[in-house]
Amino acid sequence: MSDTPRTLPRCPLSRKCGGCQLQNMDYARQLKYKQETVVSLLGKYHRVAPILGMERPYYYRNKVQAAFGLTRSGEVISGVYQSSSHRIVKVDSCQIEDQAADRIVVTIRKLLPSFRILPYNEDSHRGFLRHVLVRRGFQSGQIMVVLVGANPIFPIKKKFTAELLRRHPEITTVVFNINPHHTSMLLGEREEVLFGRGYIEDTLCGCTFRISARSFYQINPTQTERLYRTALDMAKITETDTVLDAYCGVGTIGIVAAGRAKQVVGVELNGDAVRDARVNARRNGLENIAFVQGDAGEYMVELAGSGGKIDVVVMDPPRAGSDMPFLQSLLTLAPSRVVYISCNPETQARDLRVLTQGGYRVTGIQPVDMFPHTQHIECVVCLEKRA
Repeated sequence: MSDTPRTLPRCPLSRKCGGCQLQNMDYARQLKYKQETVVSLLGKYHRVAPILGMERPYYYRNKVQAAFGLTRSGEVISGVYQSSSHRIVKVDSCQIEDQAADRIVVTIRKLLPSFRILPYNEDSHRGFLRHVLVRRGFQSGQIMVVLVGANPIFPIKKKFTAELLRRHPEITTVVFNINPHHTSMLLGEREEVLFGRGYIEDTLCGCTFRISARSFYQINPTQTERLYRTALDMAKITETDTVLDAYCGVGTIGIVAAGRAKQVVGVELNGDAVRDARVNARRNGLENIAFVQGDAGEYMVELAGSGGKIDVVVMDPPRAGSDMPFLQSLLTLAPSRVVYISCNPETQARDLRVLTQGGYRVTGIQPVDMFPHTQHIECVVCLEKRA
């Protein structure tokens, strides 16, 4: 990449943080780089459509999580872990994070000393506050703050919450999450609502979704709308189709698809997400969608064994892609069309090899820039069963 045009990074923390790996390229060059990456990985299957970029590729993250710690001099800092380390880089504002969320994190950091709250130390296992998570609905304006403590003992939680709300009346709910485990996982399993309803709502593709602390929800709502509309257009869903939404999370794409389909079934392992998905379906007045808690691959095998029929499968697996049992069960079920949404074109390319060898042909490839200034690329691929 020696011929790559260079530009000065917009963010002064770019080298220390390491989260935005492409900030030394202007945005047009970032898109070109990502387009070329997808073409190199997937171009042998079908022509790759031009990547869908953002008009304003800044402050797009609706979910902000901050780690807390102490410097050697005893100063409380908050920010992000430096790439491939557990060293906290102090961040007051980030070029890709929601600005309101960043301001709330800074306020919490400044409040800690006056309330004698110490950040948790992973080496000594002393202290209290591990992380803060802030989620904001870009359409609704609702804001959730999640305080992650290392133990359930938080005697001044009412006073702390009251002061936080006094300084930020825009906050609509505050949740106290307890994570006592020696783990890299952000959230624990226990929660206590300190203010509000314990969740927020937001609107996506005309549908309303409930978002709780542990729910998966796409972090770039502007591009998510483009991603989902593109995926469903490629799927050519009709009112006679039955759709399976694998790895469905809180049901976002399945609920959007329900307006076009005869029936939708969402399958998800995470019980919290399934609960939210069912609430979301009721919230949107949908009666043609159901959610199943379980492994999507096992569900498809059982469905195929009982003679069940699915016309379209929409799959959005984690970065590791799908495993072989899932792909084999998909080939056994043999839907007419498969829409594969991926945040990792490398594992997507690996899985496409299995599906194309198993009787499918690729009919469309659309990359979407969900994460500007980072190396991450989202890509939608549509496959149809060969006759």
